[in-house]
Amino acid sequence: MIDLQGEQVADFIAFNQHDTKEHLSSGRTIDYAETIFFTTGHPFYSNRSNVMFTIIEDTVGKHDFLLSPCSSEMFRIIYGDEAPHQGCFGNLCEALKPYGIQPDQIPVCFNIFMNVSVDGNSGKIQVLPPKSNAGDYVILQAKMDLIVGITACSAGMSNNFAFKPIGYDVV
Repeated sequence: MIDLQGEQVADFIAFNQHDTKEHLSSGRTIDYAETIFFTTGHPFYSNRSNVMFTIIEDTVGKHDFLLSPCSSEMFRIIYGDEAPHQGCFGNLCEALKPYGIQPDQIPVCFNIFMNVSVDGNSGKIQVLPPKSNAGDYVILQAKMDLIVGITACSAGMSNNFAFKPIGYDVV
């Protein structure tokens, strides 16, 4: 995943290609890593405790695995939008529908380049501008056959209200 222009979050989700009931799990990954800060060397687990992929290279080292993909409901509740757009959740629903993946199957995404701070005392979270610059990247190595969904996040707070493109190569 390459941030082409800097300060852009990419919501990333993965499913087992052979059984889409197995999906990326933030809870299991956080449990096994004993951290909420993921970078080079960290494996990411499925809801069945299988490693789905590992971060091989990471030029930023700051990502989020706590927050769900932005949605029309989020834009209505947080931003007060009366006619909200579908956001990352809607984009992922559309992209994954041909694979038989239903909206209720889409869990918390790995939010690449998203900068979320957590207060050590209150637990309050704050979405801050991404720390990624143009050309920063993350390389992931699949450990099983995957169906992957990726979308450039359209939530203002998560990308410093810049709404820039991301790029990726699948090798």
